[in-house]
Amino acid sequence: QVQLVESGGGLVQAGESLTLSCRDTGMIFEVSTMAWYRQAPGKQRELVASVTAGGTIDYAASVNGRVTIFRDDVRKTVDLRMDNLKPDDTAVYYCNAKSSLYGSFWGQGTQVTVSS
Repeated sequence: QVQLVESGGGLVQAGESLTLSCRDTGMIFEVSTMAWYRQAPGKQRELVASVTAGGTIDYAASVNGRVTIFRDDVRKTVDLRMDNLKPDDTAVYYCNAKSSLYGSFWGQGTQVTVSS
């Protein structure tokens, strides 16, 4: 099945950039949508960005203009480039893959901490 491995999280200062990477090491190739979510302490999980198999991209209003999602179906990765990071971006970031045939799959999460 889909197995998602996330990397790239860490501690950064406000204003810096960070790129998160998610690699699918599984064997399901019919993934319609890949996305990045995040969950801050005490807050609900929210969508950050998503990209469909057809290349349609959606960004959350809270990060629009500061993030870029990139899907590489050859490498089976989806990256999230975040620029001008703010302390409010501090959260655990989760990769997600969805298939209409097989359901939804989540990575283990990677911590992003932005200091002011």
